[in-house]
Amino acid sequence: MLTIQPGVVVFASTGVSWLAVNRGNRISAVGTATDPIVFTSRDNVLGLANDDSQGQWGGVVLLGRAPITDCTVAPAATPGTVACERQTEGAVDPAYYGGATPADNSGTMRYVQIRYSGYVLSGDSELQSLTLGGVGSGTTISHIHSHNSSDDAFENFGGRVNMRNLVLTGADDDNIDVDTGYQGTIQYVIGVQKTSGAADSMIELDSANALESQTPRTHLKLANFTFVHRNPASGNNAAMLFRGASDASLVNGVVTTSMACLRLNGTNILTANPAIEKLGPPLFRSVAMQCATNAFVGSGSVTAQQVSDVFNAGTNNTSTFTASLTNTFVNGANETARTASDPQAIDPAFTTTTYIGAVRDAADTWYQGWTCNSATANFGSTGTACTSLPTI
Repeated sequence: MLTIQPGVVVFASTGVSWLAVNRGNRISAVGTATDPIVFTSRDNVLGLANDDSQGQWGGVVLLGRAPITDCTVAPAATPGTVACERQTEGAVDPAYYGGATPADNSGTMRYVQIRYSGYVLSGDSELQSLTLGGVGSGTTISHIHSHNSSDDAFENFGGRVNMRNLVLTGADDDNIDVDTGYQGTIQYVIGVQKTSGAADSMIELDSANALESQTPRTHLKLANFTFVHRNPASGNNAAMLFRGASDASLVNGVVTTSMACLRLNGTNILTANPAIEKLGPPLFRSVAMQCATNAFVGSGSVTAQQVSDVFNAGTNNTSTFTASLTNTFVNGANETARTASDPQAIDPAFTTTTYIGAVRDAADTWYQGWTCNSATANFGSTGTACTSLPTI
């Protein structure tokens, strides 16, 4: 067990430095709302980081024994079994994950900041702020602030971990990326993107490849989220990109963007196939989106009209919303007026809520104190600047 006390700052000097918690080990990084734990770069400690800094060290990697697909260590192995393992992307030394223990426990991370991370280890293999490989539902991940990752804010490669109270700012690729059989739940997410650079989508769901028929089926289950998508040059051409034979259920969300809100790629995301646990098209309930004139984009033989039909087949959705968010991400009058849906109808692991978005109103301050402030988003006077270190 690696134990890190509240208020501790852990820093790394180079991009290829990253903290990995291997299978069979656990981390206990439990800060508090007033004394968060900070994982960051040496430049940040020296006062050299600025609002554009990123990729100054690798990030945090948790590896577990929960089921995955796309076995790489033994490609002929049966997905979701002990024999199905993957190697952490780009790692030189063995850093394997995967297994057959859905409730595997990799420890606890709570009230934690991960700053200026993400690094290309080799080729197209990058680390995120938080990389979760085969992490099981026995693991606790809550109150995590990812700031200025040079890749995704977090990526889940399979596993079953449930994640709560996430703040994602300044990611230079996607904010949420899940694939290879991930089936956990994610609730209460504030995502605010930079206005320039390579910053891409708020969600990139799954990857289209020759292994799409494998199970367990990737299923993104997301509730109570507020996405502020600011980069008009996003390479995915939409605030959210869903592709491959994955499933998705989104409940009680707010999305603002100056481009298309939703892109579906590949007709296999639209179909139901019980033989491979494919439920059908993505499901949306009580999702309000402020989009460009063309709210929907189709690709890979999917038309924009089909994307629109999928979104509007849900309940209490709108793609012509006018956001009234205050302080960038706090619900205003228009958000409060929307009808919410019960996330527990999707998965009992969710908490029932009566509002859309991540932050109910000005009295809802779950994000304050343990986060840091930047030009991307300000979380209040109780937090310090991301370019400086918290004081105890």
